[in-house]
Amino acid sequence: GHRLADSLQRQKGRVPLVHVAHVRADAQPLQQPHAADPQHDLLPDAVLVAALIQPVRDLTVARLALIPVFVVLMVRAGHRPSWPAGVAFGIAGITDQVDGFLARRWRVESRFGKLADPLADRLMIDAAVILLFAYDRLPWAGLAVVVGRDVVLLAGSGLLAPRGIEVDVNAVGKAATWVLYAAIFFRIVTHTATQWPVDLFWAGLALALLAGALYLRTAWGELRR
Repeated sequence: GHRLADSLQRQKGRVPLVHVAHVRADAQPLQQPHAADPQHDLLPDAVLVAALIQPVRDLTVARLALIPVFVVLMVRAGHRPSWPAGVAFGIAGITDQVDGFLARRWRVESRFGKLADPLADRLMIDAAVILLFAYDRLPWAGLAVVVGRDVVLLAGSGLLAPRGIEVDVNAVGKAATWVLYAAIFFRIVTHTATQWPVDLFWAGLALALLAGALYLRTAWGELRR
């Protein structure tokens, strides 16, 4: 009787062990978390950046495409004021501010934007100044200053770019662009006898020359490093 009781007691003590072993045999191993995939993590950011860059780039391309339309409208108007040409010029000025604001706001400034954006500004303003001079609506000195400024800036960019130096547009340069856009717009839509748009134009040129001097000082400091 004692042997039978001891045997049952031993078997009873083994049951939990057998049960535990059975559970462990059937249990699935814990899955280890996957290692972070840098490319997978960066994919949404890359898609987002591309989506944000596209409208900014489209605005710049649209402004470039608007230049020949503006030239045709100005030639058709000749010596007369032209609201269609003024509206085209005004749209170019507004989109210039919008795409620059969006690029800085979204932090998606690209190499294309840094090259194409100022190029579109200079081509539009230069075309307007040349045509206004051709139709006796701006003095020749204004044309000389604008063209001379752009030649200096282009020469400076050609000198700095191979050295990997980039000089950002300063606040004075931005203000000069706004004033020039406003002055040229009002000159396009007003009669030749109206003088105040020309005065505003000279104020914009003065700011542009000051901005150019600041640009040259910054560029010279970068070259001396």
